[in-house]
Amino acid sequence: MQGRLAVLPWLLWFCCWCPVGASGENPQIHIDALMSPPSWALLERQLLETSGKACEEFFERFFDERGYLLCVERWGGDDGPDDAIENCNDWPTLHALGASDRVLKMVTKAWEGHLRQYTHAKTVQVPFARDGMYYKEFPVMFDWQHNAEGLGVFNLLGLSDPQGVSLLQRTRRYAGFYMNEDPGAPNYDPERKIIRSMINGSRGPLMRKATGLDWTGDPIEVEHRFDLAHGERSYAEMLAHFKDYNDVVGDHPLNLLATTLALNAYLITHEPKYRQWLLGYVDAWRERMVENQNIIPSNIGLDGTIGGECDGKWYGGTYGWGFSVVVPQTGDLAHRNRTYWSFIGFMNAYLLTGDDRYLDVWRKQTDAINAQKKIVDGIAMYPRMHGDQGWYNFVPQPYRFNALELYYLSMRQSDRLRTPETPWLSYLEGNNPEYPVTALRADLAAIRDKIAAMRMDSTTPDTRLSDDSMKYNPAQVESLIQLMLGGIHIQRRASVLHCRLRYFDPVKRRAGLPDDVAALVDHLSGEEVSVTLVNTNQLHARELIIQAGGYAEHEFVQVRAGEKTLQITAPQATVRLAAGAGTRLQIKMRRYVNQPTMHFPWH
Repeated sequence: MQGRLAVLPWLLWFCCWCPVGASGENPQIHIDALMSPPSWALLERQLLETSGKACEEFFERFFDERGYLLCVERWGGDDGPDDAIENCNDWPTLHALGASDRVLKMVTKAWEGHLRQYTHAKTVQVPFARDGMYYKEFPVMFDWQHNAEGLGVFNLLGLSDPQGVSLLQRTRRYAGFYMNEDPGAPNYDPERKIIRSMINGSRGPLMRKATGLDWTGDPIEVEHRFDLAHGERSYAEMLAHFKDYNDVVGDHPLNLLATTLALNAYLITHEPKYRQWLLGYVDAWRERMVENQNIIPSNIGLDGTIGGECDGKWYGGTYGWGFSVVVPQTGDLAHRNRTYWSFIGFMNAYLLTGDDRYLDVWRKQTDAINAQKKIVDGIAMYPRMHGDQGWYNFVPQPYRFNALELYYLSMRQSDRLRTPETPWLSYLEGNNPEYPVTALRADLAAIRDKIAAMRMDSTTPDTRLSDDSMKYNPAQVESLIQLMLGGIHIQRRASVLHCRLRYFDPVKRRAGLPDDVAALVDHLSGEEVSVTLVNTNQLHARELIIQAGGYAEHEFVQVRAGEKTLQITAPQATVRLAAGAGTRLQIKMRRYVNQPTMHFPWH
């Protein structure tokens, strides 16, 4: 697997914008040592091809020629607009990994269709969506669990087409809704650094108590027609599901997911105002956690005080630390604390700064919660909720929300000890060598099973809700992100891509690995990454650009293959793989030293 590395003359590609700390030069590396294609390499290429074809069949079944989802259009937390576009979750990432250009065309068509479809779709009884569920191509107003889910596709479209005019316009517009640049959407209080309601959007914040109707949507026939994902058997039970979702005025940790909008705008424009707003808002929340004994409050009053809209209770509010409600169809108590979603905001700040204070605040919260453990029948029990009587909802597992994400960013051994064991981490540590082949084969089997189930599905557009077809979405990217990019897959939380390496095809001028090329990351540390690159084509050479980080936020300092070593200072390098060639590269890098950019290396 160790091949001869010949260093060709430097290829001088001067960009119109260059990340801070980069030399502006793109070194070129030539690999000509032969490597018989390993099983993992062939499986990667098969998975990319199969996923693309499966997405085509899925799209043909559930979308029309306009890009509209074939379903009953509704507003609400059960089956609303966010669920509709979630049917294409992971498609942008799949293309950015190297899948067919057809995947990008389909997901772009679906996104454009989605915006039109739900701008035209209107409610009858829900007040704020009567003129359209979307306004200015954005949800009129809803909470950021659902806003985030509905923006998962959009946030990653720039991985494949960062220079599209509509992308630039929308990133500016969307960020502007939270920077008071649109007078019709006064969501933000810049003096107190709060988003003024948990329910917010392009028509501004909801400044009253929410009702079950606001969350549920208009009345709908259920029995003998729909099979609701949450198990409700009637519209009355749908209303009952949301009857206690009332306290929404004031800021909530979920609103930290809105920072991804400013991050998107910064990644494209590099205008300082987006970075400043994002860091200012996250800093305000970090300070509140410190003030609240290291626990993130779940309500901030309009006056900026902790618990200010919930009688001073830091744990109050919908989706807060004390938010436990009755499930109408069973009578069971459900605990719906969504504060842990907020870590995305701290990840966004860390991507921009590499400043550990954005991670340390989460460590301290984890420690503070786990310090409340109690011993029951000899078993340590740890809380998940906090109400008027103190901590409750004790479970036998320590609080570990976002432990993997925290460790991935910091690469500290102390954070690794907090992280639950996973097959991928075990593989990276040399203890699960079969993981790549096992995981890729499992993904291929999952695609087969999803498409088989889709072909058996008997629903029609008038008996199908927006979330019914999601279970058949065939895009499988988690293993590919781990193995090809050395990255983590974050679902449904408005996240950008966090990875150690990315690839571009300089011949086709697109994101992703070129045809026939496969990549396997087998080692990660704070200063190093090791990746095997192989050209499975035995007849033709392939050329690719390898980038340090999803957005060139890292920087290469040394590349080693066998006995050959290249010293560099650049966020990208060009690699030429001869026909049938491959080798393992050991790369030293500095992480989070460049301001991230969404632009391609040649832009």
